[in-house]
Amino acid sequence: MDLNQPQLYFNRELSWLRFNTRVIAQAQNSNLPPLERLKFIAIYGTNLDEFYMIRVAGLKSLFVAGVQESGPDKFTPFEQLDYINDYIHKEQHVLERSYLSIIEELKKENVFIQDYAHIPLQYQEAVERIFFEEIYPIIIPIAVDSTHPFPHLNNLSFGLALKLSDSNNNIKHGLVRIPRVLPRFIEVGHLFVPIDSIVEHFIDQLFPGFKKVVSTTFRVTRNADIDIEEEEADDFLEILEEGLRSRNKGSFVRLELLKESDEDLVAFLTRHLRLSNYDIYYYQNIPLDLGSLWQIVGNKELSHLTLPSYKPKTLPPFDSNSDDMFKAIEHQDIMLYHPFESFDPVVKFIKQAASDKDTIAIRMTLYRVGANSPIVKSLLNAIQNGKQVTVLVELKARFDEENNLQWAKLLEGAGAHVVYGIPGLKVHAKIAQVIRREGNILKSYLHLATGNYNPSTARIYTDISYFTTKESFGHDATKFFHFLTGFSSHIRLNKLFMSPTQIKPKLLQLIENEAKMGKEGHIVLKSNSLVDPTIIKALYKASQAGCKIDLIIRGICCLVPQLKDVSENITVHSIIGKYLEHPRIYYFKNDTTRVYIASADLMPRNLVRRVELMTPIEEESLVNKIIHILKLQLDDNTLRWVLDVEGNYAKATNSNPPLNSHDELETYINKMEQKSKKISNNYVEKLARKLLEES
Repeated sequence: MDLNQPQLYFNRELSWLRFNTRVIAQAQNSNLPPLERLKFIAIYGTNLDEFYMIRVAGLKSLFVAGVQESGPDKFTPFEQLDYINDYIHKEQHVLERSYLSIIEELKKENVFIQDYAHIPLQYQEAVERIFFEEIYPIIIPIAVDSTHPFPHLNNLSFGLALKLSDSNNNIKHGLVRIPRVLPRFIEVGHLFVPIDSIVEHFIDQLFPGFKKVVSTTFRVTRNADIDIEEEEADDFLEILEEGLRSRNKGSFVRLELLKESDEDLVAFLTRHLRLSNYDIYYYQNIPLDLGSLWQIVGNKELSHLTLPSYKPKTLPPFDSNSDDMFKAIEHQDIMLYHPFESFDPVVKFIKQAASDKDTIAIRMTLYRVGANSPIVKSLLNAIQNGKQVTVLVELKARFDEENNLQWAKLLEGAGAHVVYGIPGLKVHAKIAQVIRREGNILKSYLHLATGNYNPSTARIYTDISYFTTKESFGHDATKFFHFLTGFSSHIRLNKLFMSPTQIKPKLLQLIENEAKMGKEGHIVLKSNSLVDPTIIKALYKASQAGCKIDLIIRGICCLVPQLKDVSENITVHSIIGKYLEHPRIYYFKNDTTRVYIASADLMPRNLVRRVELMTPIEEESLVNKIIHILKLQLDDNTLRWVLDVEGNYAKATNSNPPLNSHDELETYINKMEQKSKKISNNYVEKLARKLLEES
């Protein structure tokens, strides 16, 4: 069979839409606390914003350029845009119903989200005071006419469009932009009032002498994909900064409005924004900026209305009884599964290296480190302590460019050797190397991971951390950092695997070898996305050979499972729950190594256009730990979804008792912590008795 046929591939954009549908399905789950449900609406909204800023904007550019086909599915850009538009409009009804259901549930808990016009009288005085003291001085009324041009609107700008009349009944148009420095909701106790409804009520105060005829809240989305011509490293900072400024100048791709908006105001906005009615999305009874709902979800006084927070555990050999990270890692290779196991040992690893007298050098890649990074602070401390610090700060990490730019300047100013990236490639690998002088030798301590060096996201993302002192891995790490800092473009690692040259060929070889085992073969690939057509074809061939294949793909999956004579042996699963599934784990039953962890998803951008790392896991105990995690997820009948041949996902069901893999792992790690404490306490008691007997 010709495996290039378009019907063998789901479109990646449409597959992403179905992923976001699985997110909003969590908001419909009445078994979850109300703010936990609201959280998934916030996630849905922020996901959709990025989708329009990057993917829809890209499709529009392809359409304008006259491109006819953009993937193995052979969908044209216009067909994709049309499908996206129709899909999102239909899903709005689900979104609005879910939101209203949550609002009603919150009311039972005496938590209210209400427009100013509907709040009780006893709250109006407090809100009015807040308006004049905290909102009025910040916002600016903007007239739009022949002498007042339509203002520049940044990406994701939010505000009010107005039609006003003067004393002579002359009609004027105006705007009020609501800047991001102001909260989206004004809080009075457990009452949350949308700020646009407050501004709308006091319009007469902003335009004295004019009367409001009609108004509408609006929000705009621009093309935010930075297109930069990469030059010499010396110029790259300046080029990137210019690119960041251009993000707020990209073409408009979406206009969000309230339903029943005045036709004249809609025409006024679309004329100035150069958008068609096709680009407008109307919402009713729901905030336009869904991501702003995080303000309510994150209210600490309402934490009882979310799922109980879980405190990650630090287990032996990294528990409080082991202060020396290097001794623990030297004794055995160690693997952590975040967020069930704490990220603190990763932070402590760099912190201890920074002050350790035997440490000579620290080398790291930084992709998304977040604000107030304790790891960057440790690197700055290491520089002060005379350590050689080399850091690859990936300035092209989308939507983290500005944050990374600041860290890069700070590190370089302190004396670190900072590499800003590699022309033409994005460095997405997660690796830290500490080199210590121990006696007459230099010894390498490594941390290799599937996730970013970000303690904040490590509490909500599942990821794997791996510590080792394997000499062969250390040699590869040194070679890898020499590649990042030098000119060499032709390197080959011996034990680790690096993209864009090694990971994809290795995966194809592993799939082919497993296929040769026929029905005795078994492949499990856990990834955020599966898009690469060459990998998909290899999986089809393995399925045709009788090999069993389980794919745990959180988001986009372009492979079509359960197709007769093609993919009958392939099942696609997706886990959506309390934590964001983020690790990349690749299991091959008959390979001598069996398990690999990676920073790379199964997408062309990761395998061909990025610098990534894939690590073989060789210790039997660690392999078994990963296999246990995979099996737990494949048995999950609470958070797991299953993809069918038509591209639809259905919740997994079976006759077993409910099994939630996230809850199960929390319970398991809690038990492990209690067990480790018991062992430690018993040890202390035995030691005390022995000392007593001796005395």
